[in-house]
Amino acid sequence: MSSSDEESIEDDGLPYLGEYEGERNEKDERHGKGRARLPNQDTYEGQYEFGKRHGQGIYRFKNGARYVGHYIGGKKNGEGTFFYPDGSSYEGSWVNDEKHGWGRYTYANKDWYEGEWVKNKRHGQGTYTYAETGSRYEGTWFHGKMNDAGELIHSNHRYIGTFTDDKPKGKGKYLFDLGCEMRGSYVWIEKEDQNQNVEDEIENTIKAQWIGAEISQAED
Repeated sequence: MSSSDEESIEDDGLPYLGEYEGERNEKDERHGKGRARLPNQDTYEGQYEFGKRHGQGIYRFKNGARYVGHYIGGKKNGEGTFFYPDGSSYEGSWVNDEKHGWGRYTYANKDWYEGEWVKNKRHGQGTYTYAETGSRYEGTWFHGKMNDAGELIHSNHRYIGTFTDDKPKGKGKYLFDLGCEMRGSYVWIEKEDQNQNVEDEIENTIKAQWIGAEISQAED
């Protein structure tokens, strides 16, 4: 189940709201601190206002996922942490049940991203770090992909340039820790997928190819 599915199966809209133990207002609405077991066996413990989750709370999904954070009007809003069943997690800002604002997502493979989000996607300025190698990308994101100006930083060198759809494209330069640099550009080359069966329709993939000039002393 995707993260978006996990985050949308709460009890809003169901005619039967499950078991509840806690405070109520004069209209018998859930209001104040309470604990509920929903019809789908998820549970929530925290603050309510006029029948909806509002304020700090903990929502536990039956599949093992868990949200700890702030609600407004029954939806995740403000600061909160979502723990996914695969071991990944997101800690940061939410708007109307979506990751939106500044936050850090740690993936199941221990990679992590910290930066800006818009509607559940990496969007704006942010850093993605690859746990296995320690390499990282620092720069601009657009709808979940590396786009525009950015840097790929490795253990002994880095690349500075522009990116499109997660690939470098156009002019850029490599800077090496030895104090030298290489300028050049990435061009995109379309290649046929060699793994296609004979009867399958041939698919083309885009490869970014570096065309470099001479190595020179790095500029100060």
